[in-house]
Amino acid sequence: MKPGPEFRDLFHTFEHTAFRLEVFDQYDASYENESLRKFLAGEPDDRPWMQSWLTMLGEATAEGRRFSRVRIVTMPLTDYSRFGVWCSQFTGGAGEDIRYLPRDLAGGLPKHDYWLFDSRKLVRMHFDDQMAFLGGEVIQDPAEIVRHNYWRDAAWHHAIRRDDFATEQGL
Repeated sequence: MKPGPEFRDLFHTFEHTAFRLEVFDQYDASYENESLRKFLAGEPDDRPWMQSWLTMLGEATAEGRRFSRVRIVTMPLTDYSRFGVWCSQFTGGAGEDIRYLPRDLAGGLPKHDYWLFDSRKLVRMHFDDQMAFLGGEVIQDPAEIVRHNYWRDAAWHHAIRRDDFATEQGL
């Protein structure tokens, strides 16, 4: 499944929960690169690329649907991870529950990103060598789906709430 309308529809059609596990310290998303540059330069930014995501999060939350994610991060944080913590204050305000898990506590978790919708639809994410998103692979094997549910639960259990993590990191 390539990035685009079909992939975006997943975020509008799930019934109850959407969970993402992020395992990389850097992503190359061209739409956010200018905001990353401004963040690193200490310049103000209104994050225009984020507005449609925030709107969707708010609508889903109002409908009782839940977005959550765990970000596995290397310590000390990379510049990109610090940027992600900063951005997560806005997504959290719109209803997404983001948590952080230091990499040294993430043993046994997968080395790939995925979305899990309603605990039954698994989409493994693929990236190129520069960490640009190539698309998602829908996995239908029930054993793989159960394994990814387990990893979600294990990551969530050990992860630190965004605000607590940001405070610990002085962000």
